[in-house]
Parts: sequence; C-alpha cells; structure tokens
Amino acid sequence: MTDIINTLAGIAAQDPLDALRDHRAQAKENAQLSFEALLEPAEAEEFSQRDRYAVAAFTAGLLGSPAAEEFYRDLLRDEDEVASWAIAELLDEALPELDSRASGHGPYGIFESAALADENVIGPWLSVEKKSIEVLGPQLAAGLEFAHLLVLHPRDSRPEHMALLLDAGWDEDSIVTLAQLVSFLNFQIRISTGLTALVHAPAAALAPVADEPPEAVDDDGEATSARESAASSKGSEALSRVGDRVSSYSDLKRPSLFQQSGLGWVPWIAPVAEAELTDVQREALIEAGRAKNPYFRLLARDPAALRARTLTDLDIFFNTTDGLGRAERELAATVASRLNGCLFCASIHSDRATEESGRRDLVQSLLDSGIHTPPNLGDAVWDAVVDASAALTLTPQAFGPAHVTALREAGLEDADIVDVLNCAAFFNWANRLMLSLGEPEVLAPGK
Repeated sequence: MTDIINTLAGIAAQDPLDALRDHRAQAKENAQLSFEALLEPAEAEEFSQRDRYAVAAFTAGLLGSPAAEEFYRDLLRDEDEVASWAIAELLDEALPELDSRASGHGPYGIFESAALADENVIGPWLSVEKKSIEVLGPQLAAGLEFAHLLVLHPRDSRPEHMALLLDAGWDEDSIVTLAQLVSFLNFQIRISTGLTALVHAPAAALAPVADEPPEAVDDDGEATSARESAASSKGSEALSRVGDRVSSYSDLKRPSLFQQSGLGWVPWIAPVAEAELTDVQREALIEAGRAKNPYFRLLARDPAALRARTLTDLDIFFNTTDGLGRAERELAATVASRLNGCLFCASIHSDRATEESGRRDLVQSLLDSGIHTPPNLGDAVWDAVVDASAALTLTPQAFGPAHVTALREAGLEDADIVDVLNCAAFFNWANRLMLSLGEPEVLAPGK
C-alpha cells in the first residue's frame, strides 16, 4: 500500500525526504500500520468502514487539510456517497464559525483548575442537527461530535462525553478505537503538514505564533456558551443512564498547575482486567510491565492500533543512532502537551526533558508561563524547537516553511527537523488519548 503520509505531503518514493523518514523506519512503517489498523481493519463490525471514513474526512476538514479531507472523502464516497455529502455540509457549517476567530486557531478549552483560569479559551462547539442525524445515524453523529471535541477542545473532555457515546450505541471497545482514530489523524495530518513545509523551504522570515489561541469574538460568545451548556446538560443525563460503565471520581485529588512528575492517571471507562488480557493484547503492549498500567490496558481494547502506536512512539523518542538529542525530543513533547492542556503528559515529558538536559529551572519556566512567542529560553535550538512545536500543535496548524528556515538557522539538519516534527505531531496523538479517556491525579508521596 502507498505510504499515506507521503501521499498527503506530496513526497514521491525514493525522494530524499522519504530517505530521511527512513531514519525512523519503525515509526514510518507503524504510522502506516496505524492507518491500516484504524481505517481499514480486517473486521469493522462494531465501527463500520463507512463510519471510520466519515470520522476521518470530518477530522481532516476540521484540521484544515484539504488534501487529507479530499483523500478521506474519496474513500467515504466509495462506501456511501450520500454520507460524503453530509460530511461536507457539516464542515460547511462548522468551518465558518472557526474562521470568525481572530486567527482561526485552537486548541480551545476550559481548565478545571481555577489556578489556570487565565488560560481558558472559548471556542466553537458542534451539535449535529436532526437533518444530518437522519442521513448519518445517531451513533455516527455522536462520534462526529466527539471528533470535534478531540480536534478543537481536547482539554474539555469529561466523563460525560464517554456517557454520551455509550448512550448513542458505542461500546467500550469501539470508543477506544474512535479515540485512537481521531487522535492518530491529528498526528498523521500534522506530520504531513510539517513534511510539506520541509519540501517547500526555504521561505520568508519566521512569522510569530500566538501565545495562546484567541477567545471567541464577543458577538458570538453568548451563543457558544449556550451550546456548551446544552451539551453539558445532555452529558449529565447520559451519565445517569449509563451508570457504573463510566467512572467520574468525585474525590480525586486533581493537579492545579503544570508540574514535573508526581502525577498518575485514571480511566473513565474500564480497562481490560490484567488477568483477562489475551495473548494478542499482551503482545500489543510490547513491554510486559505495561500490563500493570490502566492506560495501556484500556488501549489494549484495540490491540492492533495499540501495537502500531507503541512501536511508532518508541522509534520516534528512543532511536538515538542519529538525529535530534533526547532532551530536545522531550522538549517538543512538553510544548505540545502544554499547549493542548494535558497536565499528565506535560508532567512526564517535562521531567524527562529535565533529566536529559539538566535544565530543571528552564523547563519549569516553560510549564509556568506557557508557550510564548518569540520564545526566549536563551538557547537558539530550544527556542526554535519550542516555536516549531507550538506552530504544529495549533489547530489548524501554523507550521510552515519559515519555521523550517528558523530550525536550520539554529543549526539543525533536515533529519533533525524530521525528528522535531515527529515528536510534536506524536504528542498531538498522545495528548488526545490521555485527555479523552481519563484524567490525571496527584500521587501520594512515595506512590
């Protein structure tokens, strides 16, 4: 099968940039296997082929990728042409509201912690209308609302969103696959965006990246809040109907600020019990110790997707035969996590950035103050990596050829830049899984 990321980026086989991607051959191969596991599995009974393509086309449209939207709409058109037009109409309704923002960039969202309230950003919400539900069906409609949440509002995810999916007919296994699919597309489309920019560099001077996405404009802020309130009410009702299939942890000790280390994570829907893991699921974990981890046991509900994702992750971050240093890879992961609002991922990867670099205070300053433009960490490479990672994480992406120029001017080779792109893009996958399926907790000392 043709490599989909190369196709979306306009990279031909045997192109020099394709050869650079081969420096992370496992990541390249398993990104493709992720596409096959999530978009074209051997069996797709609970989550149909049509619905997978529909979610993909809708997600690509929200991410501002015409090439990916057309690619996935073509696949959907072969399955159900009427559904393809329904997705196009939904995007026609959703995208003008996004364009009404000052810059059109997310991620949007409200932090649960009052200490982070200054970083709350109002953004558009989607409620699929009756006419679209009649064409697409209530289950897919709920899946599209969830995709909109993950693309634009990842940090707004709550247990109620799991309940809404269960209430619409999704089961726990298919919810995990849906979350994986949308999150994977956030990686696939971002890496193709970055590689496209690498193809077209050099370019003009670097354009500034917004410190954080803008608030909704005043004239529609009230309507946005009303839709958010209505969605919250629906979620509360669904939560009461699904009972103990969703856990909401009323007594959980939640973190109030971004911090290095010291956080755990709890799932909202049940992971596979350790004793009940099948041989296929255990193999998909790659590392046997992950069977103790509820996050990986939850993702084991779709073992093919988990295996491909894990091997992609390991090659991107731990293959150090050449390329970008480990500290800078963890820095890119930290930036994406900080901007998306994933306190858990930011805690893990900021701690690793400190461990690899010895720059604890510098890393902590990034967590404390957020992503600033231009960054001023006192290190040309770190500043360029922060700026590039933030630009790739904005939704839709702001990364372009000028960012490639800045990375080169900081002394990075193109193979290093591919590593930056891989790391930042991958954490737009990881953050959305962590945020949509559970939440962080502050660990007791010694735990």
